[in-house]
Amino acid sequence: MDRGKDRGIVWIFFVAVLCLFDWSTAQLSYTVSEEVDKGTTVGNIAKDLNLNIHELDSRGLRIVSGYSKKYFEINLKTGVLFVDEKIDRDELCPNMAKCSLKIQAVLSNPMNLYRIEVTVLDINDNAPSFLEQNHVFNISESSSAGERYPLPTANDRDIGTNSVKSYKLSQNEFFSLDVQGSGDQSVSAELVLQKALDREKQSIIKLTLTALDGAKPPRTGTLQITVNIMDVNDNTPAFGKLLYKVRVNENAPLGTTILKLDAADSDEGPNGEILYSFMKRGDVNSAEKFDINSKSGDVTVKGSLDHEENAAYEIRVQATDQGSSPRSGYCKVLVEVVDVNDNAPEISVTSVNSPLKEDADIGTVVALVNVIDRDGGLNGQANCRIADSVPFKLQLNYKNDYSIVVDGPLDRETTNQFNVTITATDEGTPPLSSASVIQIHISDVNDNAPGFTEPLFNVYVKENSLVGDRIYTVTAFDNDVGENAKITYSLMDRSPKNIPITSFVNINSETGDIISLQSFNYEELKTFQFKVQATDSGVPPLSSNVTVNVFILDENDNSPGILAPYSDHGSVNSENIPYSAEAGYFVAKIRAVDADSGYNALLSYHISEPKGNNLFRIGTSTGEIRTKRRMSDNDLKTHPVVVLVSDNGEPSLSATVSIDVVVVESTGDIQTQFRHVPVKEENFSDLNLYLLISIVSVSVIFLLSFISLIAVKCHRTDSSFSRYGAPMITTHPDGSWSYSKSTQQYDVCFSSDTLKSDVVVFPASFPPVDAELISINEGDTFNRTQTLPTKEKVRTTLQSPYLT
Repeated sequence: MDRGKDRGIVWIFFVAVLCLFDWSTAQLSYTVSEEVDKGTTVGNIAKDLNLNIHELDSRGLRIVSGYSKKYFEINLKTGVLFVDEKIDRDELCPNMAKCSLKIQAVLSNPMNLYRIEVTVLDINDNAPSFLEQNHVFNISESSSAGERYPLPTANDRDIGTNSVKSYKLSQNEFFSLDVQGSGDQSVSAELVLQKALDREKQSIIKLTLTALDGAKPPRTGTLQITVNIMDVNDNTPAFGKLLYKVRVNENAPLGTTILKLDAADSDEGPNGEILYSFMKRGDVNSAEKFDINSKSGDVTVKGSLDHEENAAYEIRVQATDQGSSPRSGYCKVLVEVVDVNDNAPEISVTSVNSPLKEDADIGTVVALVNVIDRDGGLNGQANCRIADSVPFKLQLNYKNDYSIVVDGPLDRETTNQFNVTITATDEGTPPLSSASVIQIHISDVNDNAPGFTEPLFNVYVKENSLVGDRIYTVTAFDNDVGENAKITYSLMDRSPKNIPITSFVNINSETGDIISLQSFNYEELKTFQFKVQATDSGVPPLSSNVTVNVFILDENDNSPGILAPYSDHGSVNSENIPYSAEAGYFVAKIRAVDADSGYNALLSYHISEPKGNNLFRIGTSTGEIRTKRRMSDNDLKTHPVVVLVSDNGEPSLSATVSIDVVVVESTGDIQTQFRHVPVKEENFSDLNLYLLISIVSVSVIFLLSFISLIAVKCHRTDSSFSRYGAPMITTHPDGSWSYSKSTQQYDVCFSSDTLKSDVVVFPASFPPVDAELISINEGDTFNRTQTLPTKEKVRTTLQSPYLT
């Protein structure tokens, strides 16, 4: 048969389907010729098993075998099983009638295991050959016609029809060839003497023996035969039996006698003395394993025997006399090697699902285990078990095939690796065992949500900070690993005044850095709150959130504002004082307010650029302008006064106001200038209304009392008028309520001159926060006294020289 035509020839048939437990095991059988090219199709597994070829890749179809070479592979797109390594049947299965490769096809999700048996067919790739090139026969001339002479058998590594099937002998007149054996039996040949020999005519006969295998066309091998015609020795040694059978244990010690052969020769003398020897036959060299005593015929063990390597031996023995023309007799000895328990089970572990997810279900297949014991019978039957206390168990699939499956809950955060010891013990006497350790790594699943380092984050940000500044970094952690522990941060909107939080801040999704998106103004926004969500990258993702409170810290970014009646920008302000005014006479009160808070809103008053003879002074904390001394004739009639109002921030901010003080002769010439104070329309609360009514009522009483005082003063002389002096504020140096937006207090100011007094109320427009109370000492200095609670309070104090 043409070798090229054999390649690619494949016979396919489907044998059985076997269901074990809750996943199935099917068996397929295919046939493929040896020596086929790499890539030759063996069969379509997907078609034969009715598998969806679109799922082969996603389910990880793969071929698993216990051989040193990977003979087969599968096409995941078509489901075709093809040859991946050239197969030499003669090397893989020598002297075996059937050569089968057992492999397994494994599918995951769910786990399916299919057993596949591929029978390797022999092709005629080996020609018959003899162990020797020339064989010599010494045949007595007295030999009778019909005598037979066994010929050496040819060896052919092929089997079946490709093995040696016949012999041919070259044409001659003395010998014919008798071929014995047919079918599955080995074929041997014997020379048959056809007519008497005459040494005097021809002493040597040359023959050619040709061995033919059963292929078409057949392959051949030849042996040269030399027949030496010997002189008369007309009796041939004969054995008692043509076939001897004997059994020997495979662990028999060297030198053990297994058989004693005895051949007889009727001749006498040297022609009757027999020597025994082994004949070389085929590819079996009996002399390597056994020895025969040439004189006694004892057959002994010479080499180590192994039932698993060769269960039986066929020995050809010849008995040759010592005549001048030696004659030989022949017999066959069959030696059966008896198995003993000398092989421990061999454990082969094929990892299928490693690393294993920690949320794997009970029954999930982790690995495949195959146990092989080369012994036979009970010696080759092995029991397998897991020696350790682990959340896994062994599950029998088929005969010596097992699966390691999950038998309990797994938690990577507790144990991320298991060392599973598998023990296999045979049933021989004594039993032999072996162990194998498999490492099972547990992979992470996303079963832990991120957690923050703090339950609440408080962030303090200075107002007017730069846009893009990092104001804080939130940090979260995740007990998982890899992508499951990779955390991204995002904002959850919880906005003040219905403004999206993303207009205030942004967060770096990887680092947790919170970045300001605008410059904050403490006077507009003192605090706001939002939530940060930390989400891992697992599937499905898990998340948690935390609240972030942002407190805006005040900065000195507002200059003091001058209040009415001196707040008109660009207007000329003037005040009149009598020439007779005493030292300390009240001239005017400068009122100012600062939109900042704390020290940034604590104001001080100073006279800037004093001119003339420095007639006036001002209270640094009250803003009251008073005379330092009495008037003199040298003083100017009009005194320009520039008042500088400064806060206590860093750096300090200030505002100025100019007043022309005009000296008049008498108090009758003093005309009070009433200015319209623009009132900003605001929504009054009930508290504001009640406070305003109270202040107006007190002001009316002050006005009536002051009119009465002026009437009394009109009847007094200058000297008597001067005895009263300027009215003094005794309870509080500035005669006013302090005001701070941050503490929701109100500033109600009164001048010592009732006609120049007015009431200004400043309501708070923001919710209360912690602040500091600034108290004014009588010495025009200030200090901090205590921290106010974050509760809404209104402090009202009316101070007057008439209310003590």
